[in-house]
Amino acid sequence: MFKDFWSKHENIYYALTNKKVIFGLTIVALVFMLAAFGPMLTPYEYGEYAGEGYLPPSGDHFFGTTIDGRDVFTRTVYGLRSTLLVGAIAGTVATLVGCIIGFLAGYYGGSIFDELLMMLTNIFVVIPQLALLIVIAAFLEVRGVIIMAFIVSLTAWPWTARAVRSQTLSLKNQEYVSLSRISALSVGRILREDIASNMFSYVFMVFIQQFNGTMLATVQLEFLGLGPTKGISLGLVMQNAVNWNGIQLGMWWWAIIPGLILTILITALYFVNTGLDAAFNPRLREM
Repeated sequence: MFKDFWSKHENIYYALTNKKVIFGLTIVALVFMLAAFGPMLTPYEYGEYAGEGYLPPSGDHFFGTTIDGRDVFTRTVYGLRSTLLVGAIAGTVATLVGCIIGFLAGYYGGSIFDELLMMLTNIFVVIPQLALLIVIAAFLEVRGVIIMAFIVSLTAWPWTARAVRSQTLSLKNQEYVSLSRISALSVGRILREDIASNMFSYVFMVFIQQFNGTMLATVQLEFLGLGPTKGISLGLVMQNAVNWNGIQLGMWWWAIIPGLILTILITALYFVNTGLDAAFNPRLREM
């Protein structure tokens, strides 16, 4: 029974047994657990004064305190929640928009419709991403987590659309797609059942890259002072440390620990992505 299951889901087997995937998912799970359960380990709110300032990491303050006596661990775990939420929403939106445009453009490849979709995509590609994000974020006086996610996803989808289009162009000439056309199936059903279903592993890896990229873009905006106007995030924690000269004052824990957590998460997601690439691509599988 199990042998038959794994023979039908060979890619899943290779993914779950890939060392890079296992290592990366373990780290990612630990970071998500820190975001989920970290606030339960602290008696403070992220904006609450926790005591004396300039305190290094200790049993009372795991990540030390800021210059004005706020608990860095509390601000980090609450900020991590916000950063992960923005990455998840923005990554999902960018992946969906990119896939929809890519599927349609690829299926109607060579037509005027395809050219119009690719023209729109190319316009967003040539626009300086960071500059556009800065202008949009600066224009909005009130920015929440959801708004930040949609701002970032606005410029994150074009490369996904181009990549999915190229994959769709190669799949649409397959015999089973031609058979579906002859059977007079709707375009939506062909894209869903014949093309998208055969690109699930590829789209999943695209989502991981989008999740990674949108988190980094969000942190960039926050570091420039254009993050959420309410709440806290990892970018805002690091920005506050820089604004208050935390590094120069020897308060390394204020900026380095949140930045290190973000770096570890991004590195772990990179391991997951490269491991999945090796698992889903027979030419890259470890013998």
